[in-house]
Amino acid sequence: MNSPSGLDQPIEANFCVKLSASPSSAEVSSFEVVIKEQLAARGVTAIFGPSGCGKTTLLRAMAGLQPIHSGFLRVKGVTWHDHETNLPAHKRPVGFIFQEASLFEHLTVAGNLNFASKRALESVRPEQFQEIIELLDIVQLLSQKPAQLSGGERQRVAIARALLIRPQLLLMDEPLAAVDQTRKWEILPFLDRLRTELNLPIIYVTHALDEVTRLADDLLIMENGLIEASGSVDEVLTRLDVPRMLGEEAGAIVEGIVTERDTQWHLVRMDFNGGHLWLRDSGEVLGQSARIRILARDISLSLVDEQASSILNRLSATVIAMADDTDQAMVMVRLAVGKTVLLARISKRSASQLKLHQNQMLWIQIKSVAILN
Repeated sequence: MNSPSGLDQPIEANFCVKLSASPSSAEVSSFEVVIKEQLAARGVTAIFGPSGCGKTTLLRAMAGLQPIHSGFLRVKGVTWHDHETNLPAHKRPVGFIFQEASLFEHLTVAGNLNFASKRALESVRPEQFQEIIELLDIVQLLSQKPAQLSGGERQRVAIARALLIRPQLLLMDEPLAAVDQTRKWEILPFLDRLRTELNLPIIYVTHALDEVTRLADDLLIMENGLIEASGSVDEVLTRLDVPRMLGEEAGAIVEGIVTERDTQWHLVRMDFNGGHLWLRDSGEVLGQSARIRILARDISLSLVDEQASSILNRLSATVIAMADDTDQAMVMVRLAVGKTVLLARISKRSASQLKLHQNQMLWIQIKSVAILN
């Protein structure tokens, strides 16, 4: 039975998808994709994992494009699939954005958008249409044909088209994979605006951690069809069992506020819950929120505050826990800096020399040039 709908009800995804091996394939057994999660009712939930782990299959199942073998899927309290119900794909209020924009080449941008709005489950009012095209900054593109657009512009139009069907769930399958790095950084601010300005759950598939850093509120890490880790993005990335899946990209996300600009040295200061950091000046506005990623490999540890050093960022920290790294020579150290958690990857020899242990107080050092913002 369907429970009462509500904006803040989580998406309940508890199902299994079975994919049979192709007759021409050397594989003997089928491949299963399993999820047992409650996904946030708003914001961006990123699904991160290597190619072939089942990320796209998961999205297709949620959209009704891939049969679910068993289990249930409920969105905003409404059952889309269970043992009695299977809502057809065309009746699911889902916006699906693929790697390729797949616009109708014979229609203008306005024609593509009007095509979508006519197929919305609820009518689109003129002010809603205007809000979406302004949100994605495509007003000036309405009269153009897709062939006249850049890759970034095409993808922004595709996102607007998906929003105009008035979805209750937005699915994005590696939407930046087909654009170059320049276009990617052009589109990211618009995706960030979707996260902050729309009261809409977004499931975002990617294998790029820089996209996770910029956009994700929550994170699922997927391997071989299974969800290996889930939770808030900062909590998941600082778990000691996650670095084996991320390799050299293991690290933490830190959020704060830009409070000062040093014009002489082209730096900005970001205050966070644990201290402050100096970063390269990338044009941030004073007072704006900022999100950075600090890789575990870029943090060094010291028993004293080494002020006679070229490293600007030195912070007092406490050892929470340690775990062996996949590299036999290295160890992962989980650290508390105020209420912020960071990871450091250091050699076991260094850990032995420092006599590292749980609850130990020490200093961490981070180069400004190493911080990814």
